[in-house]
Parts: sequence; C-alpha cells; structure tokens
Amino acid sequence: MNKYFSFIIFFTFSIILLSLDDEISEISLPELGDRVSGAVSSNEEKAIGEMFLKQAYSQAPLISDPILFEYTEHLIYRLSEYSQVKDRDFKLLLVDDDSLNAFAAPGGVIGINGGLFLYSDNEGQFASVVAHELAHLSQRHFARNVLKSQDTNLASALVMVSSIAIALISNNPNALAVGPAILQTQSLRYSRLFEKEADRVGFANLIKAGYDPNSMGEMFENMNEIRRLSGDLPPEFLLTHPLSSSRISDAFSAAENISRDGTKDDSLEFSLMKSRLEVYYQKIPSNAERIFKSKVELNASPSNIYGLSLALKNNNNYKESLKYINYLVELFPKNLVINNTKIDILLESGELEEALLLVNKFLEISPRNYPLSISKSKILLSMEEYFKSEEIIRDQLLRKNSDPELWLLLSEIQRSSKNIIGYHQSRAEYFLILGQDEKALNQLEFALKLAQNNFQTSERIMTKIISIKDNLKKSRAL
Repeated sequence: MNKYFSFIIFFTFSIILLSLDDEISEISLPELGDRVSGAVSSNEEKAIGEMFLKQAYSQAPLISDPILFEYTEHLIYRLSEYSQVKDRDFKLLLVDDDSLNAFAAPGGVIGINGGLFLYSDNEGQFASVVAHELAHLSQRHFARNVLKSQDTNLASALVMVSSIAIALISNNPNALAVGPAILQTQSLRYSRLFEKEADRVGFANLIKAGYDPNSMGEMFENMNEIRRLSGDLPPEFLLTHPLSSSRISDAFSAAENISRDGTKDDSLEFSLMKSRLEVYYQKIPSNAERIFKSKVELNASPSNIYGLSLALKNNNNYKESLKYINYLVELFPKNLVINNTKIDILLESGELEEALLLVNKFLEISPRNYPLSISKSKILLSMEEYFKSEEIIRDQLLRKNSDPELWLLLSEIQRSSKNIIGYHQSRAEYFLILGQDEKALNQLEFALKLAQNNFQTSERIMTKIISIKDNLKKSRAL
C-alpha cells in the first residue's frame, strides 16, 4: 500500500487554509432556498452514503478495534454538538492506512485514516481535522457541488461516488477513469470557496468545543514537516494543495486574539489511542516492544507505558504486560480504556475468571458500553457460554444493526455453538452490509436446506431470499 496516497476528490480532506475570520460568529448554510435540496435531497445523500459504505466495507482495509472505534465515534459526536450538522446519524470508517487522511462523504459518512492519529501530536490537532470534515457535511458541500455542476441526476452521482469509493479503498487513483467524464472535472474536488468555508466553520466550531486555537496551525506545521521529509515524493494531497508558509502563519494569526482560558488539556485517551496505533503499525511485535522500552526509558509517560504493555501482550509476554497495565490502573483506577485493555490482556492470557469479574465491574458503571460488551462476549465465548455470548452481541445489534463486525462475530459464536442455521443467516447479514448480495443468497440457501423441518424459520429465510432477489433485479434494471 502506498503510504502517501491521498485521493483528491471532492470530499477529500484538503489541508488548506486560505483565510480565517478574526471573530467567531454563528455560521449557517447560505440562503439558497430549495435549490440545494433540489439538486440532491437529504434522502438522496443518505442513499449515496449507504452505497459508499457498502463499497468501503466490501473492499477497504478497515481497522477492527472496538476501543479505538468507541473513542473516535465519541469525539465525532462531541464535536458535532458544536457544529451545524442537522442529521447527526454518523457512520464511522476507520481506514487501515498509516498515511494522514480523513474524509466526509454524503449521508454522514466520516472516514479517518489510522495515520491521522500518528501525525497528530494531541487531541486538539486531531479534532481540527474532524471539525473541518463536519463542516463539509453541515454546509452540504456535496449537494452544492452537484448544483454547481448542473448535473442533478442521482444516477450520475451514484456512479461517481462508486468510482471514487473504489479509488479510495483500492489506493488506485486510476480507478477514477471507469466513471463518466464528470470524474475528470473540477467537480471531483471541492472548490477553493468551499474549502475556505469548511476551514472557517471548522475553526469556529473547534474553538466552541474548547480546543486550543493554535491546534489547526500546529496541524499545518506537522503537514509541512511531512512535506520536508518526503523529499521528491511528497504526499499527493500536498502536491494538489501545497502548504505555503503564509498559510501556516495565517492559521496562527487567526488564533492570536482568541482567549485560551478554559481550553481543554491534552486528552489522556487520545495519547493512549495514538500508542495503540503505533504498536499496531509495528507489524513485528518484538520491534514494537524494543521501541516502547526505549520510549519508557526516556519518558515514562502513561501513553508510553501503555504502548509497552500492548507490545508485550502482542509478544505473548502477558506477565510483564500485566505488570505495566496494573501500574496504570493504580494511577487511573476509573479509566475505561486502561481497564478494558487489562481485560483483553487477561482474556488473551487465559485468565478468564478474572477477566469476567473485571468486565462485569465496569459494565455496572458503564452499561452496554461497546468495547466492554465485545470483550465480555469474547470471554464468554472462550468459556463456552455460547448463549450468553450471543445475547450480548444481539443486544449491541439493536443499536448497531449495520455494523458488519458484530454480524461476523455473531456468526463465529453460532458456529462454535453448532447453530449452523443461525451461522448462515448471520453470515448473510454480514454479506448484505458489504453489498455482496450473491454471497448472502448462497448463505441463505444453505440455511434454507437445513431448516426444511422448521416451518417458521424456513418462511423467514424464504422471505429474505425473495427480498434480496427483488433488489438484485431492480439494480440490474438500472
């Protein structure tokens, strides 16, 4: 995978700052009457977003980490409270790529590369990128781009987004060539006016959320350092949107007259997430262990100790891993991330009873917490408590019914419990979310053969098969 690939389409995170207002004022969508909704309605944007998700789920390398997902999703929702986004039904994609990138797609889809954590020094810098992407959504830049292009055909938009999704997730910008001529036009990227607006709105909302006004400028400095280190092969987004020294100084100038009183301290949780990903991207566990041992020797910060504990766990050195995580538990006894990590170490080391006691303790404090619930389900699965394990995942699916990871985990539980009909049904749901309808049909046909003696189950499966076939016919007719 090319570390520096960054798709340059209309909803790419363009790291530019043309100018920022000195005053923070209420910002709303320009008065365009019904023309924007006439170009692309909110329902059509959701349809486009759903299609984009299917493309991404099907082909994108995604990070499967409930703790990281929970942190990122909470931050997005927290920032959105200060934004002008009306429909706050977000769909998060954590893209498994260590290059710096983020994007916002129609329908509330937010994508975050793992590299965004790596290149952000603190939560404020990370949040400045997310605030920019939320501004693209609140200002409905996709719909306004379509209005500007005078192509209000939803089918064209779907083809365009499909091609863009393939280019993004395959890391192959040439994939854009499969789309219509519109893919080669300026409409593929947001205009300078829209980027300026997203910067202005995002900056205002970042300040309202309590972050250091310098955060955005600091992020620009990080980008400049990437450009310097990359030499003759700078990241594509820096070639497309070069960072001049004046843009960096403009960002800091905009922050000069804004009070820093009451701004957030750097987040412990963010530093822990960054360490998680630093360990994750060191594919050889012994290398991660060596790196974090050196870091701890230089600076025994909580995040470095946390990273060392994770590295030791990945190297199957559970005793040492627990020693370091227990030290952090003593410092931060109520921290869910640290305690959830201890639970996962205990699970991997086979200390199932202790892990179950600890996860139950924190689920009493934070009922139905997503990463804690996943951990408890896996503990019960290891203890062969299949019904209880499945019950937890089904409860999570009430709120996250479109989460492919949950359906995949449910299918694994059902296979372990010898519930083969349920296994095929859950696999079918998993493939449907991925947009792989033919594979879903195959799974349901297997289930139907096994359920012949159960009339009610057979009826449910047959109804699902008919529905999928009808949808396939409609899509082929388009």
